[in-house]
Amino acid sequence: MAELYYGHRSRLYLDDLYNNPQNACEVIQEAYSQGVRAINLVNNPNLLEAYNLAADAGCEMKVIATIGKSDVDYLNPNYEVAKEVDWDEDIELFSSYDCPLMLVDEFIVDAYDWKLTSKILSEINDAGALSGIVTAFPSKTTDLLPDNLDMDLFDVYMIPFNSISYMMDINAFNASQRQEFVDRVLNLNKKIIATRILAAGVLKPKEAFAFLKNIDYIDAVSIGVAKVEEAREDFTLLNEY
Repeated sequence: MAELYYGHRSRLYLDDLYNNPQNACEVIQEAYSQGVRAINLVNNPNLLEAYNLAADAGCEMKVIATIGKSDVDYLNPNYEVAKEVDWDEDIELFSSYDCPLMLVDEFIVDAYDWKLTSKILSEINDAGALSGIVTAFPSKTTDLLPDNLDMDLFDVYMIPFNSISYMMDINAFNASQRQEFVDRVLNLNKKIIATRILAAGVLKPKEAFAFLKNIDYIDAVSIGVAKVEEAREDFTLLNEY
């Protein structure tokens, strides 16, 4: 999606992948050949074209859909704009895919409009999929959830999680801080998906995977790859861990 937090690489991703679905398709195909059987999709025509091309070539995967993705600037988010996105169209769209799980986008969740988040989760549940939420602020959001959201409404919690706490709302991540944070997350009693495990490229895959190897409270990871070679190298290495 060429998010701006990738810095100068965002422009490269825009040209090489976002504006070139065939290239993105080839990355998906390589991931599939390395054993990947699930993909995180948003309602974006370029991304969906890439996935549909890969699926037509035999690379059908389970779709983990992010509902309510908007064009809000990640570095300077306008949460009110994010809340206006046509999220119900997303639910209808992804109901036509093999989509067992739909997640409410972080810009909606982190607006802390609990009534809206609850409504979207209820609609996802009514559509027959498992539901979840995404946050960019795992510490703050984790603290707010029990008192503001019906915890029975969702099943999965996607959070940024890496060894250096990059793009997490935690100033440091020493052993005691990490355990305190983990305890709070585990008290929610949800399945956990870790995202940004490579810290937007700050960490090498081997570093990230070594950190996660001995962690038993992460149920799944979401990894971004931008080239066929990256998909081959990263997922081959991941299989070793």
